[in-house]
Amino acid sequence: MIEYPSLSWKDYELLDSGNGEKLERFGNYVLSRPEPKALWDKSMSQQEWNKLTHTHFRPGAGFGKAGKEDSGTWERLKRMDDQWFIDYRNSDGLKMKLRLGLTSFKHVGVFPEQAANWDYIYRKVSEARQRGQTPKVLNLFAYTGAASLAAKAAGADVVHLDSVRQVVTWARGNMENSGLDGIHWIVEDAMKFAKREARRGNVYQGIILDPPAYGHGPDGEKWKLDECLFEMLRTVNGILAPKDAFLVLNLYSNGYSALLGETVAKQAFGGIKKIESGELALRDRFGKALPLSIVVRLER
Repeated sequence: MIEYPSLSWKDYELLDSGNGEKLERFGNYVLSRPEPKALWDKSMSQQEWNKLTHTHFRPGAGFGKAGKEDSGTWERLKRMDDQWFIDYRNSDGLKMKLRLGLTSFKHVGVFPEQAANWDYIYRKVSEARQRGQTPKVLNLFAYTGAASLAAKAAGADVVHLDSVRQVVTWARGNMENSGLDGIHWIVEDAMKFAKREARRGNVYQGIILDPPAYGHGPDGEKWKLDECLFEMLRTVNGILAPKDAFLVLNLYSNGYSALLGETVAKQAFGGIKKIESGELALRDRFGKALPLSIVVRLER
């Protein structure tokens, strides 16, 4: 399974990729960023890239080092806003407004390849609503909240958790700008929260996990994907409802495969009715496919 964002998404486009970089249009602005997976040559000339680019990310000394964020600086080539908005709409009726910004960690507030997961989440919650249910959805490692908005827009009761207060504030702004309300915001370590929910006997009809390779909780808790992933999934198994439930697991670690993700999920979860795994990717104007993450989706 390989999934790409819909071509109907007008506010995002991968223009070109290659030589360790990607050239992307977010709304009215074009950004050039490092992309280690772009092992091929660029299709455009460097002169063409520079002509289109509003800002280019230049990595700092820590770029690419294990356990460290990809820190660096943005170099402006053209005038542009520090923050701006893009819209996301799909054919099923999902509408979101997402604020973007230039961060010192190369990120801009959205991962476009995740659009396929947003669509899936919106669809699964909509199906539950059609059955007369109001599903509870937990989004762990939730970042700026596009997946949370997709669940809320479809009618779910949503709990959004991240360990960084600033990105939870960013996500709240996205909710408000999207004309939504009522998401429950939590700033906490994901493992601690999941274990506490299990002890309380709380269950969710949908759980979304997008864990980083490395991370820290608000009180200094350490997260290392290789060491913590299976324990996290076993814990989440206890808070995922035994029927009419779904889980989305996204993995960015370069050393992981779809098969590995599916196997670890099968070992961690019981009562699986359906499971699928594959890659989320982007395709540039020249037809080059850029795989960016592993996804596993299971249903009970």
